[in-house]
Amino acid sequence: MEIASQAVLGKAPLAPRILALVPGGIGDQILFFPTLASLRQRFPEAELEVLVEPRAAAAYEVCPSVNRVLTFPFKEQLSLGDISDLLGRIRERQYDAVLSLGRSLWVKLLLWLTGIPKRVGYAPPGPGRPWLTDPVPLKLAQYAANMYHDLLQGFGIAAPAGLPQLRLKKTALEWAEQERKRLLGEGSQDYVLLHPGASQLSQEKGIQKIYPPEKWVRVIKGFREKRPELPLVLVLGPEDEKLAEGFLSQLPDLPVSRPPQLGQLAALIAGSTLLLCTDSAPMHLAVATQTPLVALFGPTDPERLLPSEGPFRAVKAANGVIDSIAPEQILEVIFPG
Repeated sequence: MEIASQAVLGKAPLAPRILALVPGGIGDQILFFPTLASLRQRFPEAELEVLVEPRAAAAYEVCPSVNRVLTFPFKEQLSLGDISDLLGRIRERQYDAVLSLGRSLWVKLLLWLTGIPKRVGYAPPGPGRPWLTDPVPLKLAQYAANMYHDLLQGFGIAAPAGLPQLRLKKTALEWAEQERKRLLGEGSQDYVLLHPGASQLSQEKGIQKIYPPEKWVRVIKGFREKRPELPLVLVLGPEDEKLAEGFLSQLPDLPVSRPPQLGQLAALIAGSTLLLCTDSAPMHLAVATQTPLVALFGPTDPERLLPSEGPFRAVKAANGVIDSIAPEQILEVIFPG
């Protein structure tokens, strides 16, 4: 195997076992898909496993690179018993290598405590470097998928990251087709999706990503004036029902879809002409399916969360407050010129 620390994985079985620790939500997992794809390409026989938060495990329904998904509540208040149990689970699996996008000192210490021979992670100047066998420089000023892919320098992999890619199951594609027919009838093929929600965790942290429904309604009305023949569908997650009231009270004729699974949501996005959304997991699904996208950004940075190339457009609030974006700004991006 032509990788760094060849002595470690060189003694591994023909099918080495590699673990990736990927704290974060569904969006973080999708941004990590190119890293997993490159690992799979380099080590096609490897047992490639991920350890993620329970809220993010659904992302691997559409990931073709992973053999096994383990869960652990990284964000919760943890006891020594919780950490001891986790270490026991990891040691039981006898991994040959581990990589983590977690940047805290405790994550680096956790990697060291696992006893896994090859440990890859970010190591900026300061504490933490001794716990890793293959430290990688942290370069924040780039698309996050590329930043995550930098971890593969610890494996001697220098190929470019590329965009996230999904595996959509036949059942999900069939569901999306039936949903289109239910919402729009047999004749209409093209449709635009509007996903207004954001993760519950971002809201709990006070990161305001939600654009006011009354302003979205003005966007919808402006869209209908310009393209009355192109139906617009409101797509909701399980946390968005209260938000939906602000739409349906003013636009009772607005078609609504509630995909029960992430794969079905991804298939619905893949079949659409355009997705309108905020910085959220559906935005990353649109990138992964190469679906044209207009995404609204308040406090977060589109240069880190959207690729520089492709049919993906950001509307960034100049002052970081998403409410300050005027509906007219959004319509100008949807209908340039």
